[in-house]
Amino acid sequence: MGHNSRYNVAVLSTKYLEVALNRRNNLACQWSIPFGLAVLVTIALGCASGASAQTQTRGHAHPATDSDVIAAPVKSLGNRTAPITMEVFSDYQCPSCGNFYENSLKYMITDYVAAGKVYFVHRDFPLPMHPYSHQAARWSNAAAKIGKFQEVDAALFDNQAAWSADGNIEKFVAAALKPADFKRVQKLMAGCESNAPVGVKPASLSGNGQTDQGCALDKYIEQDQELAKSVPVTQTPTSVITYKGQRYPAMPGFVSWPILKSFLDSLLAQ
Repeated sequence: MGHNSRYNVAVLSTKYLEVALNRRNNLACQWSIPFGLAVLVTIALGCASGASAQTQTRGHAHPATDSDVIAAPVKSLGNRTAPITMEVFSDYQCPSCGNFYENSLKYMITDYVAAGKVYFVHRDFPLPMHPYSHQAARWSNAAAKIGKFQEVDAALFDNQAAWSADGNIEKFVAAALKPADFKRVQKLMAGCESNAPVGVKPASLSGNGQTDQGCALDKYIEQDQELAKSVPVTQTPTSVITYKGQRYPAMPGFVSWPILKSFLDSLLAQ
């Protein structure tokens, strides 16, 4: 790869970061630690190779079984061997995450993920400031255990404003699934009735005298949170892109689809 090619990708990477850090109209949801790191991108990549899209198979609906309980949630879309992998650490109640999904990720999923160019991975990073985000992540993980992540992920973001107002997430999950599949998800949600794990439960939810016995789905959320520490993630959304084994520095915040598309195209053109 020549010098000019590396330079062009670096310029596009810088533009990507500049837009992602623009908070005038699309404020990213921040944790208690402000994000103030300047990210420098150095790229030395080979030629991209095409990859065929992976067709998702939909299982026949049946009641929840022990296999549902044992199964690990699959919160990814596309072909695992795609040249680009994009991980997004997200909070379902974060407005900037919703904006990123509706105005950028949706287009990427229907185009680049479907074409086998990008393998998309969702990572849960619910923030304490959002009272229902952890519960939404539980519903998403339960659906991902039965192969229905894409449907529920879309439903949560598409209806973010509605369920964020009253915490009624269940009705939107139910609307996104067939009745038999919803029953399986409901069964996996057993023991996950509260809207947050112990320690960050909102005051309005802690006065009923009942003790949270623990939710089996929380361990999957905690696994993503542990991964976030190594990035590190300090706000949502935060994207991490890997191209043919070369991992880029984390890119925080919202970025428009035209800019993201240009960045992806610049990688695929190498």
